[in-house]
Amino acid sequence: MVAENKVLEIKEAFEKAQKTHNNKAKLVSALKQRYNKLEDKTIFHEEFVYYLKFPMIVYKREPAVESVIDFAAKFATSFEEPVENEEATEEDEDEEEEEDPFLNYLFHFLLKSHNANSHAVRFRVCQLINKLLGSMSENAQIDDDLFDQIHEAMLVRVKDKFPNVRIQAVLAMARLQDPQDGDCPTVNAYLLLLENDSNPEVRRAVLSCIAPSAKTLPKILGRTRDVKENVRKLAYQVLAEKVPLRALSIAQRVQLLQQGLNDRSGAVKEVVQKKLLQAWLRLLEGNVLDLLHRLDVENCPEVAMAALNATFALSPLNELAQNCSNIDNRKLIPLDNLSCENSLYWRALCEYVKSKGDEGEEVLEQILPEAAIYAEYLYGYLKSIPVMTEEQKADFAQVENVMTKEFISQQLILLVGCLDTAEEGGRKRVLAVLQEMLVLPNTPASLVSLLIEKLVTVLRDDDKRIQMVAEIISEVREPIVSVTDPIDENVSRKRQIKLAEVKVKLIETKQMLEDCIAVQDFGQASELKDKITEFESLKNQLMKEAEEPEMKEVRMEKNDPDTLLKCLTMCSELLKQMSTDKGIGPTMNGIMESLILPGIANAHPSVRNMAVECLGLCTLQNKELAKRHLVLLLQIAQLDDTKIRISALKAVLDQLLLNGMEVIKSKSQNLQSDSDTGRGESDTQQDGQEAKEPEEEENTVNNILSLLLGFLDSEIPELRTETVEGLAKLMFSGRLVSAKLLSRLILLWYNPVTEDDTRLRHCLGVFFPLFAYASRSNQECFEESFLPTMHTLFNAPGSSPLAEVDVANVAELFMDLTRPSGLINQSKKTDDYKELTVHDSLAIRICNEILNDPAAPDVRIYARCLSTLELATGESVCNKDLLMLLDEVCTEVKDKVCLRALEKLISQLKGESKDNGTKDVNTTINQGPAENGEENVENDDDQLKSTKKRTKRGQKSASTATRTTRSRTTRRKTVEVSDESDGEIIEAVPETVTRSTRRAKAAAMEKTKMNLTDLISREADQSS
Repeated sequence: MVAENKVLEIKEAFEKAQKTHNNKAKLVSALKQRYNKLEDKTIFHEEFVYYLKFPMIVYKREPAVESVIDFAAKFATSFEEPVENEEATEEDEDEEEEEDPFLNYLFHFLLKSHNANSHAVRFRVCQLINKLLGSMSENAQIDDDLFDQIHEAMLVRVKDKFPNVRIQAVLAMARLQDPQDGDCPTVNAYLLLLENDSNPEVRRAVLSCIAPSAKTLPKILGRTRDVKENVRKLAYQVLAEKVPLRALSIAQRVQLLQQGLNDRSGAVKEVVQKKLLQAWLRLLEGNVLDLLHRLDVENCPEVAMAALNATFALSPLNELAQNCSNIDNRKLIPLDNLSCENSLYWRALCEYVKSKGDEGEEVLEQILPEAAIYAEYLYGYLKSIPVMTEEQKADFAQVENVMTKEFISQQLILLVGCLDTAEEGGRKRVLAVLQEMLVLPNTPASLVSLLIEKLVTVLRDDDKRIQMVAEIISEVREPIVSVTDPIDENVSRKRQIKLAEVKVKLIETKQMLEDCIAVQDFGQASELKDKITEFESLKNQLMKEAEEPEMKEVRMEKNDPDTLLKCLTMCSELLKQMSTDKGIGPTMNGIMESLILPGIANAHPSVRNMAVECLGLCTLQNKELAKRHLVLLLQIAQLDDTKIRISALKAVLDQLLLNGMEVIKSKSQNLQSDSDTGRGESDTQQDGQEAKEPEEEENTVNNILSLLLGFLDSEIPELRTETVEGLAKLMFSGRLVSAKLLSRLILLWYNPVTEDDTRLRHCLGVFFPLFAYASRSNQECFEESFLPTMHTLFNAPGSSPLAEVDVANVAELFMDLTRPSGLINQSKKTDDYKELTVHDSLAIRICNEILNDPAAPDVRIYARCLSTLELATGESVCNKDLLMLLDEVCTEVKDKVCLRALEKLISQLKGESKDNGTKDVNTTINQGPAENGEENVENDDDQLKSTKKRTKRGQKSASTATRTTRSRTTRRKTVEVSDESDGEIIEAVPETVTRSTRRAKAAAMEKTKMNLTDLISREADQSS
């Protein structure tokens, strides 16, 4: 009878524990009292585990099941007695194993069950172990053998097939790790999962559990670049909460802020702004300047600016102005107190306040003086920058000091953009200061571009800009210098003769003076004395003129590299700010003839590079000039240094992008007309020559395109990347359409050679979906490039890097980019386009390709492509032709896998499995989550694992592109309804539902809840 009451007591406790509103503490206390009264507790252990098995076989996370699991964990850990001190621990070491037999029994039962075939049991075992360990006190202790057994079991379960099992195993091992142990198995397992697990939730679980250490910190930082937004977000949260600022190097801090504040996800940016930055500021007691000092603002000013703007966004403008304590009564930072940090902070604050428009005008007046006052302040600091000699340049401390002053000067110059230059007096003073600093020979080269940029920004009129910059260039290039005037021999001889005459007259006058004094003729003596004085002064003047040559002020032209580079930099900044409609006037034409074109032939590479940039900017202003210098730029792009070649290539691509192929054609026409005029041919010859002109134009265009395509195979990554970007822009703007070129770009994207070229791969990854979905003609271009691309990959030799590319993934990309439902403006298509889609014509191409060689191993890939095409069902001329081709293909192909795919496609086209397919899809969709839960996710993971035979980078970019294009066009699938995707559309279209009452919602939830009572009762009846 006692045993029966005990069983009923346990069963009743489990039944009540299913209801979430019941107090678990009371249930635990009541059951614990019953347990303590029993002398033989073995039967209780067995019966408790018996009832615990019922919720353990349920995989779905039902509220009733979760409540029972929580109750079991709380009951098991309720017998634990907290250890007060270490002395008590040492005294009671022998008694600990006997104090909690129930917990040990439960642990051993779970450890025996962790290898069960049912994934539900494995999941619940790991969940229970996690909850048991988590419910124990911080200073709880367990037996060493039990610890090892739990550790070994969880290490096995973290490799489980099902993600939910791995997650619970990861959570369970959180208290088993030892960060101080360099070879801790738990830490090693965490690191392995963090880098290699395909499920993002598993990686999130590891991030939440792993303890930061010198070993684990680099891996945690690596998860800030995870492909999943939630993982990146949690990684930044972990760094904010668990990792102090001093534990990170300067490079790591800068990298974290650079990636986090520029993340494509708004949620990640918010975490960096509101948690990571604020945690760092709390450690520094809110000192923003101290934070900037720890970010190395001199080398990474952009990151520091982004961090400051993120910090400013969390405070009102008035508070920001009050916190700016570095400025004095003049609204200026004293020159002696200027540093890299406070100058950057001042600039960032002023730019942020000005960006707020009218709201920030009043605040800006509190932190920035008038334009004239600031101009004098800026001039005073720029004049203090010393000019170093060769000996001083060898002293690192002095070089560092000058570099610091230059950085501060850059921030002060950038602050000119925040000044109010509407008042004429202030504007004139700012222009005068900028002009004077540009003319000074000791102005650092790093400040020239900023000074001329602000000068051009203050001046709004293009003519005034050109005039002032031309004057500055003239003064810099031809400064006024005092030179010695060469002395003519005749003039020198005349001067010597005159000097001799003066000396003779002086001697005679002195003799006459002595005679007058002797005869005491004092009146005459006085006159003679005055003459002697005149002769003495004339003598001294003539002697001085003979000793000192005559000085003359003249303009002397300077051709040293520093001067030329300074002048070209000013010219480049001027051309960047000029409107393209302005054209090349006489002044700019003179600068080009005297400065730019001679600079291209200069021996100094930096001068040549800047001259090429200026020439490219000039050609954008004038089409005739572009025609004249196109050949020169093409030659430079092939022959010069790498940096100069890239500049010339950019100039050529900019011309083609602005003017199209007309530049090339017009050039060939001009050359042809000049040759005709020079030779004076007859009319018959001219007619024949006119017939050849289109061919020559086409040859010229093909030659230039061949030259550009040759750069795609260049061993210089920068040159190859610039070419790819330029060609992508030309194709996207409609200046260039070529299926061959598109095939080359796709092969280049997948080529393992470009694995480390992140910029190139990112550019193409963005270009392909945007270009394909922009218009129907672009998709037709992809259609034409499909088979040539596949042939190139199939026929690639084993030594070629293309042999490592996953061809199936490339084919999948083509199918996705040519989807008719992906077109952005598909509602504007004509009737002809609606009747025959790109996938329809692509299906015919693929069928013909299969018929060319039905026994080829590549037929499986083509068959898989056919099964993924979006083809309209029903009777149409296109479908009839396609069905005939498919029937012929089925008779020729012998591969069973291909035949099954083709037969399924034929049945879909005929509309035979339309209703059944829809029903099956709906049934799968409705039953999948209820029965399998996370099983579907695991199947997807297995499919992803099966495709890992491709190249690492090629696989990554291809799968990324596919996911990107699919997510971008999910809603478009509902626009054009087809029989093949009826089931999917039914699921995707949201149904309009009315808002239910709270009572109705509660009733509906109650129906969906799982009750274990029926299951327990049914099991009891069967056993009886």
